[in-house]
Amino acid sequence: MTNMYISIILIIAAPLIGGLLYGFERIVKARMQRRIGPPLLQPFYDFFKLADKRKMVVHSAHAFLGIMHFISLWFALAVLLLGGDLILVIFLHLLSSALLILSAYSTRSVFSHLGANRSAISILAYEPVLIIIAVSIFMLTGSFEAGAAFSSNQPLLYKMPLAFVALLLVLPIKLKKSPFDVAEAHQEVTGGVELEFSGIFYEAVYTAKWLDYVFCYTLIFLFAGSNLLLGFALSIFTFIYLNALDNSTARVNYKQMLRFSLGVSFSLAFINLLINSLS
Repeated sequence: MTNMYISIILIIAAPLIGGLLYGFERIVKARMQRRIGPPLLQPFYDFFKLADKRKMVVHSAHAFLGIMHFISLWFALAVLLLGGDLILVIFLHLLSSALLILSAYSTRSVFSHLGANRSAISILAYEPVLIIIAVSIFMLTGSFEAGAAFSSNQPLLYKMPLAFVALLLVLPIKLKKSPFDVAEAHQEVTGGVELEFSGIFYEAVYTAKWLDYVFCYTLIFLFAGSNLLLGFALSIFTFIYLNALDNSTARVNYKQMLRFSLGVSFSLAFINLLINSLS
């Protein structure tokens, strides 16, 4: 019962936690680039500033899809934090991404269409890895429930080291970090799918990025089982890794991204699955 209360509190506070993570990441990024950078609460200042801006609605369906993208992603995170079915979590996560892609296709912007195409390719790059990880967890725990992984006395990291590496390799794709930020490359497609959003409707897309942070770090916690200390250690390592990679690499094209993900990340996760099936 206590764990459920904690999960509910985390679900409600997820946007706040994600915003703080995003703000701290911007500070770290600025320091790595030898800049002063914004304050920790800058994402929240941006949030309230967007609320005052004039809403430029392309059409009602476009705005609705953007809001539903945020809601469905929050729902996917809720199911994950409550220890629900990982296959359902992956489906809801895929649904949230698909809604954002549909919103981009519903506009006449060439850049939105290009961003939607690249976002769809990004899904092909990381979703198969997430599915393999879910199957591996099922083989080790006998259940697709995330709660079985969270409550495992032996951290899954010890049995799934290659799957953990595979997850680390696809997280930059999911979070749109270099060298795999092709979906929103501002120098090429000026934000891609989020380009036509403005005002309060852009807030939904903007805040969804914060939820993505919490979602990804919760996936990292799956590998620690019931060992919270290990979970925090893995999360800190992942944070450092993502920011070091983001600030030290140049963008690859979508073909290279897909080739790397399916050739390296998916292969590592699949090899780990085979090893678990034979042991």
